[in-house]
Amino acid sequence: MKQVRTLLWLLVVVAVAATAAMFLARRDDTTQPPMQHADMRPSLGGPFTLVGADGKPFSSQSLEGKPYLIFFGFTRCGDVCPTTLGRLVKLREQAKAEKAIPIVFVTIDPKNDGPKEVGQYAELFGSPIIGLTGSEAQIDAIKKQYGVYAEPVPHAAAGQEMQHTSTVLLFDRNGTLQSTISPAENDAAALDKIRRAIS
Repeated sequence: MKQVRTLLWLLVVVAVAATAAMFLARRDDTTQPPMQHADMRPSLGGPFTLVGADGKPFSSQSLEGKPYLIFFGFTRCGDVCPTTLGRLVKLREQAKAEKAIPIVFVTIDPKNDGPKEVGQYAELFGSPIIGLTGSEAQIDAIKKQYGVYAEPVPHAAAGQEMQHTSTVLLFDRNGTLQSTISPAENDAAALDKIRRAIS
């Protein structure tokens, strides 16, 4: 009987040790660093053609040789879009870079945001902003190209609203993603990124 008990205890110890080893191995797997933004940079961005506020085709070629900030939103957005664009205008003014770095606003809601709507919306901020729209196919293509999430979701009052990426993308003079500006980071850090982009 004593031998049986000893054997059972040994089995328990082995089982506990095996479980601990599996747990540690699994924890080590999850601590592997995810893909860094730097690895993703070459795959984001690139040439595009959309429709400007004047109703004419707008080519990304007009941005060549300059760094630029690009934000995806929609004109009926309640808070995130106006807050983000207003912040970008303020940061650009602080960097004294109104002519050095364009701000590009691309609608994610082409059904409701035509050239007139994006043009009028861009003018609300009192500083040059390039408002762009396009066909649904064009907007879907550039969302994928720039890694932007945007989908309609139910809304209790409005019936439907757009849920979308709120991060601003900052591209350098060569059209390569240099960094991002998120709503959570402080203005000093964001301003430093803009200053480095135009230096």
